Amino acid sequence: MATRRRFGRVRKLPSGRYQARYPGPDGVDRAAPQTFERKADADRWLAGMEGELLRGDWSAPEAARVQLGDYAAAWIRERPGLRPRTKQLYEGLLRLHIAPVLGRVPVADLTPAGVRTWRADLLAGGLGPSTVAKAYRLLRAVLGTAEADRLVRRNPCQVVGASAEHPAERPMLTVAQVYALADALPDRFRMLVLLGTFGSLRWGELAALTRGNVDADAGLVTVRASLAELTTGELVIGPPKSAAGRRTVALPASVRPDLRRHLDSFVAPGADALVFTGPKGAALRRSNFQKFWRAALSGAGLDGVHFHDLRHTGNTLTAHAGATLSDLMSRMGHSSTRAASIYLHTTSDRDRAVASALDALLTERASGT
Repeated sequence: MATRRRFGRVRKLPSGRYQARYPGPDGVDRAAPQTFERKADADRWLAGMEGELLRGDWSAPEAARVQLGDYAAAWIRERPGLRPRTKQLYEGLLRLHIAPVLGRVPVADLTPAGVRTWRADLLAGGLGPSTVAKAYRLLRAVLGTAEADRLVRRNPCQVVGASAEHPAERPMLTVAQVYALADALPDRFRMLVLLGTFGSLRWGELAALTRGNVDADAGLVTVRASLAELTTGELVIGPPKSAAGRRTVALPASVRPDLRRHLDSFVAPGADALVFTGPKGAALRRSNFQKFWRAALSGAGLDGVHFHDLRHTGNTLTAHAGATLSDLMSRMGHSSTRAASIYLHTTSDRDRAVASALDALLTERASGT
C-alpha cells in the first residue's frame, strides 16, 4: 500500500521492494528509475528529488536522453537570424568534427572530461587550432542552451581558453601596394580594392552594394546587405554580419573621383543596380574572382595576400590616422570593442614618439642643462 507523505509517494510492491513516485512540475506523475530494497532508501531518493525541484534543477528524465547530434541539429535549425554562411559553417562543424565522436552521446551524459578528451583528440589528429576553437565554441553554445533547458545541470565545456583563436598575423599593405594591386586588376575591379581598403568593407558587403547605396559626390557608402556564396553555389542576399554592420562609411576625398568613374563606366542605371559585377554583368562570385586576384598579386609583386587583408590594412591605417575606439567600431561595423581594440594597439608608433620625447627630457635633466 502507498504511504502518504508531504512530497511524493512510496509503496511496497508484491516483490517486497519499494517504489517511489512524484508529481513533476509538468503535471506528469513519474516513478523513480529504480526500485529500492528498503523504504528508507526510497524516502531519501524522494527527498533528493524534492530538493532538485526546489532549486530549479529538475528536468524531464526522458528529455535528457536526447542525443547531442539531434539536439545540436535542432539548435542550428531553430537559431533565429542565423546568416546563411554561418548556418553552413555550423552544420559543417557539427557533421565533420562534433557528431562523429559525440553525436550519439545523450546530452545528460556529457562530462567536462569527455569534452576535454574530444578537443584534445581533434588537435592531436592534426585539425587546425582555429577550426578546433570554432567547433568548441559551437559545442559550448549548444550546451549552454541545454543548460537553460535543464538537460544538463552545468555546461560541461569548461576548458579555459579553448574558444580563443590565435590566427597568424596577416600582412599589412602599404598604400603604394594597395594601388599597385588595384592597378593590376581589370578596370572593373579596381574600385573593389580601393573600397575594400579605404572603406573597410567586407567582400560580401561589396558584392551586395547597389548604386542607391553610394553617394559619390559626398563620398559616402551605406552598407545595408551582404551577399553570401554558399557551398552549393547559391548566392544569397542577407543582412550584414551584425546589426552594427548596417552603417554609412565616409571615403577619403582622393578616392571619390575613382568611385565616380567606376559608377559611370561599370554600373547600370537604377538604384538597385549592383556596383560590382563580373565581366558578363552577373553578381560577383568569390570563386570566379580568384583568377583575377591571383594574376593581380603576381602583377603587383605580392604573395600570400587574401582579399580580407585589404580590410585589415584599412582598419590599421584608420587607427594610425587617429581614429578613436568608437570611430573604429562604427567604421568596421562591430558592436564589440574587442576587434577594434586590436587596431588601436597597432598604433604604438605614437607611444614610441612620446617615449622618445620623455627620454629627451630625462636626458636633459640628468645632464643638468
